[in-house]
Amino acid sequence: MKGKRLFTLLLVIAVTLIIFTLHAFADDAVEEVYQSKFFSTFWSLLPPIIAIALSLITKEVYSSLFVGIVCGALLYSNFNPLTAFNTMFTEGFISSLSDSWNVGILIFLVVLGAIVSLMNKAGGSAAYGRWASEKIRSRKGAIFATFGLGALIFVDDYFNCLTVGNVMRPITDKHKISRAKLSYIVDATAAPICMIAPISSWAAAVTGVIEGYEGLELFIRAIPYNLYSLLTIAMIIFITYLGIEYGPMRRHEENAILHGDVYTTPDRPYEGRDGEVAAGKGKVIDLVLPVIILIVLCILGMLYTGGILEGENFINAFANTDAPLGLSLGSSLALIVIVSYYLVRRVLTFKECMECFPEGFKAMVPPILILTFAWTLSSMTGLLGAREFVSGIFEGSARGLIMLLPAIVFAVAVGMSFSTGTSWGTFGILLPIIVNINMDPELLIISVSACLAGAVCGDHCSPISDTTIMSSAGAMCNHINHVSTQLPYALTVAAVSFVGYIIAGFIRSAWIILPLSIVLLFIVLYGIKILVSGKAVVREKSAA
Repeated sequence: MKGKRLFTLLLVIAVTLIIFTLHAFADDAVEEVYQSKFFSTFWSLLPPIIAIALSLITKEVYSSLFVGIVCGALLYSNFNPLTAFNTMFTEGFISSLSDSWNVGILIFLVVLGAIVSLMNKAGGSAAYGRWASEKIRSRKGAIFATFGLGALIFVDDYFNCLTVGNVMRPITDKHKISRAKLSYIVDATAAPICMIAPISSWAAAVTGVIEGYEGLELFIRAIPYNLYSLLTIAMIIFITYLGIEYGPMRRHEENAILHGDVYTTPDRPYEGRDGEVAAGKGKVIDLVLPVIILIVLCILGMLYTGGILEGENFINAFANTDAPLGLSLGSSLALIVIVSYYLVRRVLTFKECMECFPEGFKAMVPPILILTFAWTLSSMTGLLGAREFVSGIFEGSARGLIMLLPAIVFAVAVGMSFSTGTSWGTFGILLPIIVNINMDPELLIISVSACLAGAVCGDHCSPISDTTIMSSAGAMCNHINHVSTQLPYALTVAAVSFVGYIIAGFIRSAWIILPLSIVLLFIVLYGIKILVSGKAVVREKSAA
């Protein structure tokens, strides 16, 4: 009886597949140019919304992203299952992994993982930890040391995310700083720092998409108005000095301080290999010098891809750079130099150096997986015309609300970056629209900065953002823990920035807007501190 039922079920499945196959072939024969009926509609935003909502609800990022990808493929195929299945791979996974930009990032990740493994095995990280233990004697000192290192590595946010987390993790663990807090500090000093640094891959990307203006000059003049980036830096200083923690981050920090548990939640994807820092023969120089070599060669790699050997000046070379290719070339050359350095110093044997390559690759498997899913989801939203939908709404409404334009630009950029998980893609779409709107020159600068600030903000809040993914990877923190704990902090800064941009539309002076926004942020945070302290007292009385 069971055999007959199984046979019937298999027969039904086979017939269904044949029908769908015929339907797919029929569609291919009739339609030469294919476009989904959901193209450039609100439904184009549904896949990322589903992925983000599921990841926050289930705390499981891989399946959530995959469900979002499936949803996008079904919408694109007008709910034809076979076409959807084909699209998922041809236009999704395979297309994402064959993209030279994405491959460059993956190579950089793997090489950086090998370099970090080398530094650990040589004992450089352990030696730095011992030195830092003598110099850094408090939690605040450890947080500010992490912040300072992040500020120094301003060339590229990918490099920043992975390097700062890996170097500072043993020190923050010792001072009982939760992995969620470390991830936040790393993320908050990656893109925001790069976005206010004229010599960075971000400045180069922005310069490259602005036509009809001196891109670098416009970028530099927009820095004082980049409220989200500047206020995020101020946020770190305020919450550290005042000891303010709220939202899910408060639970993580209390758990780390009281119980010495830097993870808090049961899901510990890196436990067992995150604390393995070999004593080795190395000294502090065996960590510091490789990091300097890596920074210098990555900068040279970016300048090389920008054409500096072909006669371009320094600024133009940075403006024209291919960041992933430059980072891949620079980090690969750095890997060769660092291996040679360790061999000459005799802190590692050739065999030990070679063992670090697969170890470094294994350490990068989680972020590589998440990035692959995130890129594929972005491809699905691209096929559905999400960017055209958002930019169309923006272009149609912006001209009628010129005084509120900076606030509108900021809000649209936040939503677009959050949904797509890419800040570069966001300002790549919006900046050409903004610079073509007829407006006062100072308002143009404010609107450009609002776009850049909104792109960074949405990128910070989004679970499918590559920098968010790499920040949690560098700190070896559960990815959803990082997203859920960072979100209230990012939204606080976003709300203050939004108010600042409303005022900026009327008072077009950075000397007034920036100090006013910083004071407003301080007032908001101090109010949150009083509110959180009051709730804690009530809980203690209830428990008694």
